[in-house]
Amino acid sequence: MLQPCQGISHRDLVPDPAPRHHAQQPPREKPEIRSHMQTSPYINPPLPHKGAAQHLSSRGVLRGVQFFFGMAPCRKLVLQAQGRYLPERLSHLKTKAKFGPSPSGRTRQSVCPREKRPPAGAAASRLAPEGRGWPKAPSSSSGQWDWSGGRRGHRTPGLSLKAPMETGSSSTEKFYRIPEGKGPHSVGCTDLMTENAVEGSFLRLYYPSCDATNSEEAPWIPDKEYYQGLSDFLNMYRVVGERLFQYYVGSVTCPAKSNAAFKPGEKYPLLIFSHGLGAFRTIYSAICIEMASQGFIVAAVEHRDESASATYYCKKKSISEPQEESTSIMEKEWIYYRKLKTGEEERCLRHKQVQQRAQECIKALNLILNINSGEEVMNVLHSNFDWNSLKDSVDTSRIAVMGHSFGGATVIESLSKEIRFRCGIALDAWMLPVGDDIYQNSVQQPLLFINSEKFQWADNIIKMKKLSSNDTNKKMITIKGSVHQSFPDFTFVSGEIIGRFFKLKGEIDPNEAIDISNHASLAFLQKHLSLKKDFDKWDSLVDGIGPNVIPGTNIDLSPAEPE
Repeated sequence: MLQPCQGISHRDLVPDPAPRHHAQQPPREKPEIRSHMQTSPYINPPLPHKGAAQHLSSRGVLRGVQFFFGMAPCRKLVLQAQGRYLPERLSHLKTKAKFGPSPSGRTRQSVCPREKRPPAGAAASRLAPEGRGWPKAPSSSSGQWDWSGGRRGHRTPGLSLKAPMETGSSSTEKFYRIPEGKGPHSVGCTDLMTENAVEGSFLRLYYPSCDATNSEEAPWIPDKEYYQGLSDFLNMYRVVGERLFQYYVGSVTCPAKSNAAFKPGEKYPLLIFSHGLGAFRTIYSAICIEMASQGFIVAAVEHRDESASATYYCKKKSISEPQEESTSIMEKEWIYYRKLKTGEEERCLRHKQVQQRAQECIKALNLILNINSGEEVMNVLHSNFDWNSLKDSVDTSRIAVMGHSFGGATVIESLSKEIRFRCGIALDAWMLPVGDDIYQNSVQQPLLFINSEKFQWADNIIKMKKLSSNDTNKKMITIKGSVHQSFPDFTFVSGEIIGRFFKLKGEIDPNEAIDISNHASLAFLQKHLSLKKDFDKWDSLVDGIGPNVIPGTNIDLSPAEPE
């Protein structure tokens, strides 16, 4: 996830304009909120509810709510405070939504009564175990959503383990969830944190695992504080954002077995992954799981440079602090996303952050290699994963770095600082944080840029080309119909209506987009890590040849004609 530099216009960053019926009535905003939003690629068209727009704008949270809907991973997204489904609300010009704090400071609820409809047929079997079920997709004749009951006043927090399904004209039911790995290996994951200080490493490790039928899938967003951090990042009140995130994604899991036994017997190449701005270590699990299923050990770093929406380190509780029996002597110290200060230059801040990010990637690399050499690791998270099982399992001659958005800039910075990274893959990279010195032949390793069709702009592409000019080992491809959010996991747990309306999905199917990205990455890694696999069957993708992929960029780089 990413926040681009100040001074770049909304039009340059977001090719798709807002709906025409709102062209003459832009929502009123507080000046400081407008400044932040105009520089973000996640700006979404205004909500088509005139009453709600005016109400929310008056409280300075309109854009935050819009941002949440742009990320909200649920096809049939419910406005909890309204008690109705968004597709139904889109047809209304007025609303009685009551978001934001009342004068007393308490969150006000909607006075709209919830419509109750009795479950029938297949809908009844899809009810959540405790009360709340998901609506049946609208039929072509009625166009209405079918709400399948549940007890009044009771709801199951988050999505069910199988996210909402969509039923079309056929009897096939499509479940929305993060895709499993397609490679020959089962995948496990575990979290590792070293040192009782902010200087330690924090990562989620994805790895080939033994088949573990008794292991549960890992939580996707493991702590409520991440919801709070996302709320801050999206300019939402925490009390609103936390409840919405918990309600819709609180039960989502990623298809990797938590703390499953590591699969020994061969040496695996190592891949370090860097998340984007406002993200954290867990929300690129579709990419990391696929790589692990294909025989990679993947270390997804959680950065502590204040670019993550939230992260933490563990520290010992003070002696004076009351402790209940059987509680841990450790406590979490949370670090939240830092917004730009008034008058602060973004390029300066982001360049400083990307250097710390690169050091954290290198530190994670050293940590995994130390474990591989047999050194004991002290994991302050106290998981039951056997870290000794990784001894002599990493192919130390085959190491790469990969990242999305701000993580793409981190890839470039890491390559320039660490020669042990033999190659890098930058997904829809944001080039603003990259220092000018990097362009002076300081990145010698092969580098693959995989861009979305809808996100990039001319200045950003020019910087990529400046870095990769006259080097046949540096490639660039663009995935047709994709958007910036085609790489994180949110795109998989949202359906067509919400995903496309708020640009969470592109015109291409999310699974096809991520397959193109993963296959091109695997082919690139095989070539430059000298792997003995069959990934070369996707070599054409690296050259931009194939369905829904083009070589280079779709952005017009021709100089503007003088007026």
